[in-house]
Amino acid sequence: MILTLDLTSDVPLYLQLRDRITEGIAEGALVEGSPLPATRALAADFGINFHTVNKAYALLRQQGLIRLNRKTGAVVAAAAAADPVFHAEWTARARTLLAEAIARGVPADDVLAACQTMLASFHTPQTKDSP
Repeated sequence: MILTLDLTSDVPLYLQLRDRITEGIAEGALVEGSPLPATRALAADFGINFHTVNKAYALLRQQGLIRLNRKTGAVVAAAAAADPVFHAEWTARARTLLAEAIARGVPADDVLAACQTMLASFHTPQTKDSP
């Protein structure tokens, strides 16, 4: 997986890293056990401070998306079921993003189409009821 950052963005670099890795997991490019680059190596690749990468990895660990180990480094964790607290927080964040789109004049049909396109791009495991 190739990570890209926008060094001119208003979004902090550690959040961009967290977002790109989260997207990689959702898209199936990063699966359980996939190793992530060492913090110093990734920082050197982007020409950023390694503490920035550490902060991104710490957030991903707190969110249960990666495991950190001194021997193996950072690896993608097993997918966990969404808990009720996460679901409530996620719903609130999604509501705000959707409200921002509507408040800025994006037609509801365009918002819905964009959401469907993005969801379709993510790898979702087949359930027992799926064909």
